[in-house]
Amino acid sequence: MPETKPQPKVIVFSTPTCSYCNMAKQYFRQKNVRFTDIDVSRDQSAARDMVRRSGQMGVPVIDIGGKIVVGFNRPKIDQMLGLN
Repeated sequence: MPETKPQPKVIVFSTPTCSYCNMAKQYFRQKNVRFTDIDVSRDQSAARDMVRRSGQMGVPVIDIGGKIVVGFNRPKIDQMLGLN
């Protein structure tokens, strides 16, 4: 039986109107990946934190264990979470 590593902490910086954000969150739910969703349209300090981490104003910005993925880059997300 393969050893399961603990899942890294996943944070999704998103807005309610962003289709890629919603696709990313739906994908995490399908894969049973726990994540924290932060709505940067409502929380200015979170928006500043997202820009500080990523250098990007656009969403989604996904933080996986401290590593940043800008946009819904499924192959990169799969690789970082070991979902291949």
